[in-house]
Amino acid sequence: MFLAWNEIKKNKLRFILIIGVLMLVSYLVFFLSGLAEGLKDMNRESVDKWDATAIVLTVESDKSLYQSSMSLENVDDITADEIAVITQMNSIAGNGDNKTNVSIFGINKDEFIMPNVTDGDVFTNENEVIASDALKDSGFKIGDKLELSSTEESLTIVGFTNKARFNAAPVLYTDMSTVNRFKYGEAVDANKDTINGIIVRTKDVSSISDNQDLEVTEIESFIQKLPGYTEQNLTLNFMIYFLFIISAVIVAIFLYVLTVQKISMFGIMKAQGISNLYLSKSIIAQTFILAAIGVVVGFGLTILTGAFLPSAVPISFDIPTMLFYGLVLIVVAIAGAVFSVLTIVRIDPLKAIGG
Repeated sequence: MFLAWNEIKKNKLRFILIIGVLMLVSYLVFFLSGLAEGLKDMNRESVDKWDATAIVLTVESDKSLYQSSMSLENVDDITADEIAVITQMNSIAGNGDNKTNVSIFGINKDEFIMPNVTDGDVFTNENEVIASDALKDSGFKIGDKLELSSTEESLTIVGFTNKARFNAAPVLYTDMSTVNRFKYGEAVDANKDTINGIIVRTKDVSSISDNQDLEVTEIESFIQKLPGYTEQNLTLNFMIYFLFIISAVIVAIFLYVLTVQKISMFGIMKAQGISNLYLSKSIIAQTFILAAIGVVVGFGLTILTGAFLPSAVPISFDIPTMLFYGLVLIVVAIAGAVFSVLTIVRIDPLKAIGG
C-alpha cells in the first residue's frame, strides 16, 4: 500500500486520467441503474400499490388485464382472504391545455385496492376520479374536467394519489359503473357486471380457484408479462453488464501500459530481493485505490445529477443496488489488474536491467 500510494502521489496526472475514466464508467453505470429502476417503477407502481398476492384473469387473456373479460359471478369461484374486482380501459385525457395517455381503473372503493388520497377527496359520484399525482407535472389539477378520446362524457379530478402508474401511463381511479359506461356505451346494461380481473390477498395461491376458464397469476409474474417490461429491463441490464467488462478492459490496458513502462524499475527492485508477492500486492492496492476513488466520485456525481433532473425523467436511485454495482466495478477493476501482475511475475531481473 505504501509503494502504491507514493507512486500515485508522484505521478498525479497519469493516475488522475485513470480515475477520470473509471469515474465516467461508474457514473454511467449508476445512471443507467437509476434509469432502469425508474422505468420499472413507471410500469408497476399501481400494481405494487395493490399489495396483493395474485390476480385472476381469463385463460385466453395471456395474463393481460386489458384483454381479460369475465363476469362478476366469477367472484363466487374465488377463495381468498381478501378479494377486489377491477375493470380497466385506456384512453387519452385532456383538460383543454394538456393531453396525456391514461389508464382508467374501475374499482369498488370499499375494497382493499382503493388508493390512499394524498390531495383532495375520494370519488363519491359517477364521473369523479382520483388521479395519479404524475398528472400534476403535466399541468392537471383538482377540479379539472377531463375529456376522453373514447367518449363524449368527461371526468372530474377530485383527488390525487401517489405512485400510481400502470404500463407507464398515469392511472385514474373511479367507480366501476363509470368505466363500464365509457367502454360499452348504449350496451352498458348488458355488460354492467363485466370486469377485467379479480385481485386477491391470500396465503395459499394454489387454492384460489379451480375454474378451468380462469388463470391465477402471482403478482410478480403478472408484472413480468406487462408489455415491454421484461425486454426493457433486459436491455438496460445488458448495457450495465457490458460496462463492467469495458471497465475491466480499460483498467487492464492502462495498468499494463504503465507496468511495461516500469519494467526496468521492477527488475531492479526484484534484483534487490523484493518479492513478486510484494510487487503484486502493490499493483492490486494501487488498482483498489484508483477504482474506489473513481466509483465514489461517480456515485456522488450521479446523486447530484439526480437532484437537478426534471420530474419527467423516469429515474429512481436504489441505493443498495448502486452500492452493489460500485463494489462490482471495484472487483472487475482489480480483475483487470491481473495482466499487470502476471507481467511483473515474468520479469527477469537481469534482462530488465540490461544484464
